[in-house]
Amino acid sequence: MNAPRDSLPDTGSETYLFASSNGSHITWLTDALGALGSVVVMTPDGKSIDERIALLGPVAVFIDFSADQSTAAIQLHQRLKRDWPTLPVLGAGVSAEPAAMLCALRAGVDDFVDMAAPSADAVTTLRTLLERRDSLQGGTRGTTLALLGARAGLGVTTLATSLALTLNDQLAQTPVRPVGRPVRHGVALLDLGLPARDGLLYLDTQSGFSFVDGVRNLRRLDQTLLHTALAHHTSGVAVLPLPASLAQVREISHADSVALIKRLGDFFDFQIADLGGFSTMDFVAQTVREARQSWVVCDQSIGGIVSTANMLKELRARSVDTERLSLVVNKFDSHVGLSAKDIAERLELPLRHVLPARSAQLLSAASRGEMLVRTARSDPYAQAVGGLTRSLRQEYMSATGQPPAKDPRWVALMSQVTGLWKSSHEG
Repeated sequence: MNAPRDSLPDTGSETYLFASSNGSHITWLTDALGALGSVVVMTPDGKSIDERIALLGPVAVFIDFSADQSTAAIQLHQRLKRDWPTLPVLGAGVSAEPAAMLCALRAGVDDFVDMAAPSADAVTTLRTLLERRDSLQGGTRGTTLALLGARAGLGVTTLATSLALTLNDQLAQTPVRPVGRPVRHGVALLDLGLPARDGLLYLDTQSGFSFVDGVRNLRRLDQTLLHTALAHHTSGVAVLPLPASLAQVREISHADSVALIKRLGDFFDFQIADLGGFSTMDFVAQTVREARQSWVVCDQSIGGIVSTANMLKELRARSVDTERLSLVVNKFDSHVGLSAKDIAERLELPLRHVLPARSAQLLSAASRGEMLVRTARSDPYAQAVGGLTRSLRQEYMSATGQPPAKDPRWVALMSQVTGLWKSSHEG
């Protein structure tokens, strides 16, 4: 096979970028993908990668997560997901170095290629990933909203179930979707908060199929299985809870759990992931990276604020960009001498919304097996949740879901780079 070229590919061939400094890995991937197209090699730090993507229009980017390149690999992956979110990114490494695969999966790559395996496996992995993306009609997915709560009692599950019901009702009233959107169905509540299965309890719903079951059946997940296996509230909201025995959670990996959340995005307009009180920070961090939006729920209590600050510190230690998070101040009482703005400033988060303290009304509805947002739509809490859901819907419906080639930034950069390339070759 020809050596990899850091230049324009042959006309008509597909191009793949590979960020690596390991010669044997470069040779392996170049040979493996030789029948599909050209591999253009980049330095691990991804220098000039924006120009490369704009000029070459690669089908996918591979990143070497070998130990000596892992730090640069993580940083490069974060850049790609921020600036080129629809471009497939695969990690690469060898099975003799399992830390490389673990590092890649923790970073949130779309898939992983073992360069100690037969080269045909790389082609299969790549094609499967691309076919999965093509089936989404342009790589679009439903919106995943992660609700984070540092401890139990902050009202995360009440908010999650209320959002799911209100969103579902609004979608049912105006089921029109943007042109080109894949057909999905409503809202799914991922009841992953602690105490376990409280979402099911609030919705007065039973489920024999858990999140762990979903992970175990990931490869056979389809619309039929979801319709028959998932619990559904009378409103139509699908609910996927933690198992009754939490010991089962230890039997699945964080990477597979996040893969399930990604896959469910193929079937639902919205996923509301209740992570209130969830103590496994590695999973929370990965879910935040996958979610389109993540809201941190906190109340006015000193304990809640301190716990939330500690949670944010742990997320930052796991390289989570907390600037992507926003704050929802729950159970707000204007008579307490601590404003929502003060809490946001202490936590260094932008303030997304404020929900009023309505504990008595919420408790009264729950004691009747009802949800306040459905039985008292004029209640201040229901009105506030309605405002949140409307903004979510508007953001979802206005999102273009277009690949980078249609992005104005891409077009401008493409014109600039193409002009520079032509000048250098015509001069």
